Amino acid sequence: MANKTIFASRTAKAKPPLGLNEAGGHAYPLKSRAALAQLAATGTLNHTFYQDAQVQLDQILTLALEVEPEFVAKTAIYARQHAHMKDTPVVLLALLSELDADLFKQLFPIIIDNGKQLRNFVQIMRAGMIGRKSLGSLPKRMVNDWILTANDQQLMAANIGNSPSLADVLKITHPKPKTEQHDAFFAYVLGKDYAIEQLPSQIQALEQFRLGQTTEVPKVPMQLLTNLNLTAAQWAEIAKNGSWQMLRMNLNTFLRHGVFEIKGMTKIIADKLMDETAIAKSRVLPYQLMMAWSALADGMPHEIANALKFAMQRAIAHVPKLSGNVVIAIDVSGSMGSPVTGYRKGATSQLRCVDAAALFASAFKYVNPNIRLMPFDTQVRELSNLTKVQQYLRKKALGDRQEEIDIFALAKKFANMCGGGTACSKPLELLVKENAEVDLVIYFSDNESWLDQIRGLKHSTGMMIYWNKLKQQNPNAKLVCVDLQPYATAQMPEQKDVMNIGGFSDTVFKLIESFANNEMHADHWVGEIEKIEIPQSQLHAS
Repeated sequence: MANKTIFASRTAKAKPPLGLNEAGGHAYPLKSRAALAQLAATGTLNHTFYQDAQVQLDQILTLALEVEPEFVAKTAIYARQHAHMKDTPVVLLALLSELDADLFKQLFPIIIDNGKQLRNFVQIMRAGMIGRKSLGSLPKRMVNDWILTANDQQLMAANIGNSPSLADVLKITHPKPKTEQHDAFFAYVLGKDYAIEQLPSQIQALEQFRLGQTTEVPKVPMQLLTNLNLTAAQWAEIAKNGSWQMLRMNLNTFLRHGVFEIKGMTKIIADKLMDETAIAKSRVLPYQLMMAWSALADGMPHEIANALKFAMQRAIAHVPKLSGNVVIAIDVSGSMGSPVTGYRKGATSQLRCVDAAALFASAFKYVNPNIRLMPFDTQVRELSNLTKVQQYLRKKALGDRQEEIDIFALAKKFANMCGGGTACSKPLELLVKENAEVDLVIYFSDNESWLDQIRGLKHSTGMMIYWNKLKQQNPNAKLVCVDLQPYATAQMPEQKDVMNIGGFSDTVFKLIESFANNEMHADHWVGEIEKIEIPQSQLHAS
């Protein structure tokens, strides 16, 4: 059920009003800018535990109309470049085509940074998500500019996928070929007659390979080859030529086709997975590595699992070292068992919210051995069988680099606890009871608390009550609430010592560090988005 108090006004002096979250519990509605940022940074326009995709879309569009177009543009940039989202930035871009033509032109090449995003944009426009089902003259020109200025690799990648396909896009926008190569490529995509010698060289090689005129595997995206009858050696060539992300996503495929049985291939693939430059360039998210590790099939060489662990250590390079007494609360309630990117027919991610939360917490623990971890649902849960892990952490703290914590294994321990109701106040309640010394508390949750409501209170959640008590014991303490789902409420209103942020990319680490070090101003996360500069477009739509 949509939150009907989401747009309630606040004043600086008035206490923030309580509304209801999707679970029916008390919660604080986020302000329009914070709510838009939350949905853009976590929304995938798929069904979640408490909400369907249409509600997400309606909320995004409603919130975007409540703020300035410039903030909409900056939020889209943040969602694409920092949170690494795909769909929500394109929705905001599509809306800007109606709100502000200049901003739309500036934003287009930033959000539409590959062929998949281009097809997403056309799909969203044609589906009527922003109230119209035609592209319009300016969006059509921008789409055609992208097609006519893309390089061969970008065009080949754009020709992978449907709904719409690149052929559909060409039929809609009718770009005018500027070269013989464009003319031949468009004909090739549309199934018309073409001269093969005028096609881009890589597509020529692909067609010759398909026709059996050559046995050399062309250096093209893997998806263009997988429907062919390939030998193990040819699969090995695909692995050698593939991108870092393609390797991560297809390890089991290579195992099935005998690639690791070829002498030297295990080392080649492991070395590629551990290439630090490629890891950084791939923008791989920690939860994606967790997904790859969790999905490894029986019989996978141990060198590959170790390579993924190495990649994880590099992917969490932005995990900060935090000073003082730090507590991390990990929500392991039932709703955290939903896929972190939502339910999607035929393609639902195996990674759940609890996996992402546990992974974040474990990464912090890896870098900061003295951090206290507190998994919770209706109570704070005990993490059993940690003797060996604690030994590893102790050795790491003493400088012994021979043995280190297995981040994947620790995250899995937390994830296996998942189930039960949600009471976000329980970690704070226990800290108050212990009279604990605390400098920073970090929550990883979906914020859908409903079992710690206090009757008769009009302005406070259970979490707010116990945070105020903890502040009496620790006046300088700070609280960070990381929300992993696209909902528009929070258990704590944003204030000087409280930051609400959303997302599951490594940007979360940077924001927490800045807040802990007093480097973020009063508006916290929204302020970081507002500081984004919108570069001038390099494409000309005239």
